[in-house]
Amino acid sequence: MREHIGNIKIFSGNSNPALARQVADILGVPMGHSVVTCFSDGEISVNIRETVRGCDVFVVQSTNTPVNDHLMELLIMIDAMKRASAGRITAVIPYYGYARQDRKAAPRDPITAKLVADLLQAAGADRVLTVDLHAAQIQGFFNIPVDHLRGVPVLAAHYKERNFAGDDLVVVSPDLGSVTRARDFAGRLNAAPLAIIDKRRPRANQAEVMNIIGEIKGKRCILLDDMIDTAGTIVKGAEALKKNGATEVYACCTHPVLSGPAIERIENSCIKELVVTDTIVLPPEKKLDKIKVLSIAPVLATAIQRIYKDLPVSTLYA
Repeated sequence: MREHIGNIKIFSGNSNPALARQVADILGVPMGHSVVTCFSDGEISVNIRETVRGCDVFVVQSTNTPVNDHLMELLIMIDAMKRASAGRITAVIPYYGYARQDRKAAPRDPITAKLVADLLQAAGADRVLTVDLHAAQIQGFFNIPVDHLRGVPVLAAHYKERNFAGDDLVVVSPDLGSVTRARDFAGRLNAAPLAIIDKRRPRANQAEVMNIIGEIKGKRCILLDDMIDTAGTIVKGAEALKKNGATEVYACCTHPVLSGPAIERIENSCIKELVVTDTIVLPPEKKLDKIKVLSIAPVLATAIQRIYKDLPVSTLYA
């Protein structure tokens, strides 16, 4: 087992440099010096400005919008590190793009989440560290170790600090697929009761609320999801909760994708506060007063330190 973290190197692409700097600061190491730009024709240019020979390299890069640019930056950086004789390369992907394309939902559909896994391995990644994959089975798409962290402990700790507990609190899963996550979250808030929104999705990015399973009348509700994209699901869920007697509706998620009409929908919704993490950077135009951002950096930094020292990462799941 290694006794120090002297040869850890933290590098970042352009998707979330602030998060990478926070991680490096917590670990007490300088940010790796690299330049990631584009040539005039749009091709991505990567220049690693310091030695990585024999080092344990961690490349921090979410693959959010623009997804393809950020993915290519990550792949090219990994390739550059490999060719520069890095000892081990871990792709730290706080938000894993294409995760929703994890199965064949219709004939001739691609499984793009698997393709991305193949690309990362072909580029030379030795390990992947990520947070809240949309589908847990994506871990099986890799033939290298995958450390899958969860956002629930960070989100739940925030509500515990604000004393969200008591008989008037209910945790709500926005769909049947998120029940396990919501149950874990509720257990961290003094075993709060659980409710489920049963919905029908007529087409992509549209959700129609059908029924609420559980008692929410006269209660404060916290809606929990792994990501919020166009915010249709979370906003309609909040409306349904209010119509069925909820006194207040809060919402939280790990990944604030917030594309298309999401910001307008959230601003005009009955959601009192939306809590997210910084796996994806929110540009100024998306920073509403009702959106609070929590840092995932301490969790990532601890995971990186434990990976480097060959210690179990599973302790972070508790």
